[in-house]
Amino acid sequence: MYKINMMSKADMVKGHGVLSAHDEQVALVKEELKDLFQVEENGKAPSEITHYHSINPGFYLSVPFRKRQGSTVGYVHFLPETVDNSIRLPRLARKIFYKYMLSFYKKMDYLVTVNPYFIDVLETYGIARDKVTYIPNFVSDEDFYPLTMDRQKMIRKEYGIEEDKFTVLCVGQLQKRKGVMEFVDIARKMPDMQFVWAGGFSFGKITDGYEEIRQMMKHLPANVKFLGMVDREKMNDIYNMANVMFLPSFEELFPMTILESMNCGIPILVRDLDIYKPILFDYVLKGESREEFQILLRRLQNEPDFYMEASHKAFEGHEFYSREHVGKMWRDFYIGILKEQGNSLVRYNTARSIYEVVTKNGN
Repeated sequence: MYKINMMSKADMVKGHGVLSAHDEQVALVKEELKDLFQVEENGKAPSEITHYHSINPGFYLSVPFRKRQGSTVGYVHFLPETVDNSIRLPRLARKIFYKYMLSFYKKMDYLVTVNPYFIDVLETYGIARDKVTYIPNFVSDEDFYPLTMDRQKMIRKEYGIEEDKFTVLCVGQLQKRKGVMEFVDIARKMPDMQFVWAGGFSFGKITDGYEEIRQMMKHLPANVKFLGMVDREKMNDIYNMANVMFLPSFEELFPMTILESMNCGIPILVRDLDIYKPILFDYVLKGESREEFQILLRRLQNEPDFYMEASHKAFEGHEFYSREHVGKMWRDFYIGILKEQGNSLVRYNTARSIYEVVTKNGN
């Protein structure tokens, strides 16, 4: 059986999407591809495929060794553009870090991005398009799913939210690029709604806008709650106590929070960004200004038909990014790597089943 070694140190920092994406992808591959691949995590044994989920220096040094064993895959979870407005670094440190990041990506035999928009961006950094594959994120419907009305009421009571209050949720790190300032400003103008933000300063004081956001949080309107970091095991409750997921972020790749919201079937409202066009289609509502966001939130609150249509669209997105759909993309990707390696399809005891899958997928 072929081996995939998943390399990650994403758990060094809690409360961010890269960790969630890693956990979901590894679990998906272990389950959906278990007939072909043995998946290890941060293993030391040789493997046909080494898949890097983070760009730690120790991993960088291991790349030549891993290439002698097989092929290397890099997961593109961020680029200089997305880091710029996430953390504050001295100019020299930022320059060195970006050079290192791109060098890491260029060392890989293959790259995977969660948004096809970034294939063009990677090409501007000198990375060939045919080296990059688009495979979206995935969220298990065993972890995120709709709850009963009674359970939703209990959760609201637990978090001190009125049972019938229209509740607007945002989930994400506390960073200026996430639109946290706009979120609070809109809340001030809509005092009859409850606004809840789940997430904290994952990168501490180097977070972009750290002091500004901290000062703002000292003078919040009465209808705003900041929950801080929430364990992922409790996040399904958080989504289910909300009427709408509102992500006013200015920069993203493919937020796990959107997929998690889709699984729960609640309407999703985002900023109308170019990067969303190839991945979110009409599964979400989009606005370009604070005024437009307020209009859409008010319609969701007061127009039942509009609300139900938005809710159904969100759940359609969940069905599109299903386990079967994304699992097949990973299967085709990893088998394609083996084919390019020229591996003999009779190398292991599972050769017959591998041969059947390979031929079925285009040999």
